[in-house]
Amino acid sequence: MDRSSPVPLYFQLSQQLEAAIEQGRLAPGSLLGNEIELAGRMGLSRPTVRQAIQSLVDKGLLVRRRGVGTQVVHSQVKRPLELSSLYDDLETAGQRPATRVLRNTTEPATAEVAAALGVAEGTEVVLIERLRLAHGEPMAHLCNHLPAGLLKLDSAELEETGLYRLMRAAGITLHSARQTVGARAATAEEGEQLGEPAGAPLLTMARTAFDDTGRAVEYGSHTYRASRYSFEFQLLVRP
Repeated sequence: MDRSSPVPLYFQLSQQLEAAIEQGRLAPGSLLGNEIELAGRMGLSRPTVRQAIQSLVDKGLLVRRRGVGTQVVHSQVKRPLELSSLYDDLETAGQRPATRVLRNTTEPATAEVAAALGVAEGTEVVLIERLRLAHGEPMAHLCNHLPAGLLKLDSAELEETGLYRLMRAAGITLHSARQTVGARAATAEEGEQLGEPAGAPLLTMARTAFDDTGRAVEYGSHTYRASRYSFEFQLLVRP
């Protein structure tokens, strides 16, 4: 703690605890101990510790359980808007990603998918549908379409690593993407998949990725739990 800083001590403590949760040093289920123990360990007053903990309770990162103490619930994944995969972002954040492959098949391209991939409507394309988890908890429902014959995708491999890693391993150079971010309410089916009630807020993302020749190599349509996930923007002033 920097006692010479104008930043309040409770805020400094809450920021340190939040960083430890986001980086996985404080895993879900970890106990913080009571306020007296924390105050003694940090050399802070109980009201300062109480205020720091309450700010993280309000963010949904901590929960107070009677007879148990203050417990880490989960961290919210903050994903930068760059051409990376969710698997890599979760792994980098220490979130222990896991994947359930729901479908790995081919199907005729809808008008939306055909337009994104630059193929004729009805053309056979690969469909990969997955549920992405972090610490065993659902985070996102991922639906990806790829041109047929682009690469062979094995379900067992898709459960062990990210799609973009497999594409790069197959010699595909991902160069750029066009992406749209939105939000809507969860349907009953989506809520059941993601562990949220029907009507809960979801973040949505539609992305078309291009290789270094300008060819569309993947179209993704994804939904994320807004309670566990956010997109992070960096905005620059034009000269």
